[in-house]
Amino acid sequence: MSEGGPFTVAEYRDAYAAGALTPAAAVEEVYRRIAAHDDAAMFITLRPKEDVLAEAARLEEAGPAGRVLWGIPVAVKDNIDIVRLPTTCACPDFAYTPDDDAAVVAKLRAAGALVIGKTNLDQFATGLVGVRSPYGVPRNTLRPELVPGGSSSGSAVAVAAGIVPLALGTDTAGSGRVPAGLNNIVGLKPSLGALSTRGVVPACRTLDCVSIFALTVEDATEALGVLAGFDPADPFSRRMSIGSPGALPPLLRVGVPNAASRRFGGDRLSETAFDAALANLIALGAELRPVDLSPLYAAAALLYDGPWVAERYQAIRPFIEATPEALHPVTRAITEKALGFSAADAFAGLYRLADLRRAAEPIWNEIDVLMVPTFPRPRTLADLDADPIGPNSELGTYTNFVNLLDLCALAVPGPFRADGLPAGTTLIAPAGRDRMLATLGVRLHRASGTPLGATPARLSPERPLPASEGSEARIEIAVVGAHLSGLPLNGEILAQGGRFVREAVTTRDYRLFALDGDGVRRPGLLRVAEGAGSSIACEIWSLPLSGFARFVAAVPAPLSIGTLRLEGGAAPKGFLVEPEATRDAEDISSYGGWRAFLRGSRQGRSDLEGGCRRESHPHRPT
Repeated sequence: MSEGGPFTVAEYRDAYAAGALTPAAAVEEVYRRIAAHDDAAMFITLRPKEDVLAEAARLEEAGPAGRVLWGIPVAVKDNIDIVRLPTTCACPDFAYTPDDDAAVVAKLRAAGALVIGKTNLDQFATGLVGVRSPYGVPRNTLRPELVPGGSSSGSAVAVAAGIVPLALGTDTAGSGRVPAGLNNIVGLKPSLGALSTRGVVPACRTLDCVSIFALTVEDATEALGVLAGFDPADPFSRRMSIGSPGALPPLLRVGVPNAASRRFGGDRLSETAFDAALANLIALGAELRPVDLSPLYAAAALLYDGPWVAERYQAIRPFIEATPEALHPVTRAITEKALGFSAADAFAGLYRLADLRRAAEPIWNEIDVLMVPTFPRPRTLADLDADPIGPNSELGTYTNFVNLLDLCALAVPGPFRADGLPAGTTLIAPAGRDRMLATLGVRLHRASGTPLGATPARLSPERPLPASEGSEARIEIAVVGAHLSGLPLNGEILAQGGRFVREAVTTRDYRLFALDGDGVRRPGLLRVAEGAGSSIACEIWSLPLSGFARFVAAVPAPLSIGTLRLEGGAAPKGFLVEPEATRDAEDISSYGGWRAFLRGSRQGRSDLEGGCRRESHPHRPT
């Protein structure tokens, strides 16, 4: 356990298991830490300690069985309902007291978590700075002159200060990521619809999601597993997988901003810190690929300069029309921009976004994950005093487009700047790959060498990420061609919840052919007589049953799915080719695998270069 700990979920759990701590003692320690931290702007409402102690006593009596967050203290952003506590959205005149917990809070309680109170935020979740609240400005835990980041400011600083190991925020434009980066913690922005927003006061209802703050990627991912799930009572909830944790594949293609897309506000220290994070990626074996972020930046501009601001107006329409003077002046100015847009403008915005989504799609054919700075540079309270809008807009440079383009994201601490200020990084991928981001995020966080938030704690030895959601069985499948990691069709496996398992080779019972078709050569693996062939390199991936069914349903002739024999005795499902299709094909078995063929032959190199530029299509042979 860390000095002065526990601080992480894992440390709490270890302390409970060893008998060194009880939930009641943990509650006493949380309230002691709150008093010692002495930041009155962090929480808007705290639950009476006696109430939380009584809840802890009931947990102790029931025991931890079946409760994965048993005894874990949690804070909740004050636009998320907690029964019998006021929901203010940082606007006292708006406050109401809900009769029920928000869906995500109910799940926390069912998992044994102890909800401590409600944290401060930029009013109505409008802002990325954390200073637009009549309840004060939560103090940045690293440097008091910096903004804490918003809108989920209180939740982020509560975790970074070691008050609680987990906190809920929300994220529409970056509110679950920017405050994480500015306070050196993890901010998990899940796929839209993966977590219910029932009981959450919306900012932009079509873009909102509940986010998770933690000191480690493992803790955030465990909370994600607790909170994710379809909610039929939430019209914006989606039936979707959030992926599975696993090993990093042999070739991971990581997109990074190209030279024209790098934006740091002229701050060389932040740019150098990001370059250090890129060096860590390379050391982890990733292949960096420059990406033009122009279509992403164009989409981001729609959020505040386009008609989406009308969604913010609609979320509080009766209140702002009745009592506009109750709003923070900056919040009101931003929200009332909606009055300048028409219904026709809204449709024009939707059409423009559709164009930009299509323009951005090819990016994901070239890369598995995108890594960007969480923000261009840290900004100070003095900066905001001089200009309440400009620094806020700048902080959203790398975040505003994510929900508009239906992506998931994970903010991870990165190497500090030379002056000791934070410079976090964010991993981004298409919706449904949340746990894939976590697999890389765990490694990247450890490579950063930073402490946990503003606590004295350091990362413990790496622990396995929590298992995938539910108990759906998984099927292993061997791939030998374009679905290999780093090759053009690997994203089709990831899209079905695929998880890399291991590299392998077949027994010497196979021959590999380069099949001609559509101007591109593709592999076909043929079973021959025992011992009459070659050992062929492959990768083993696993898919959930539902994903396996969708993946296999798209397999075209002359390919089929059969059982492959691997050295060592394993026999996963895998791609095979019909013998007739190999009649005039080139036998490339001597290369020992498709990747080696692509690298070793002139035609193969041409195919590889062309394939990496092509869009991915279903039904393309593996």
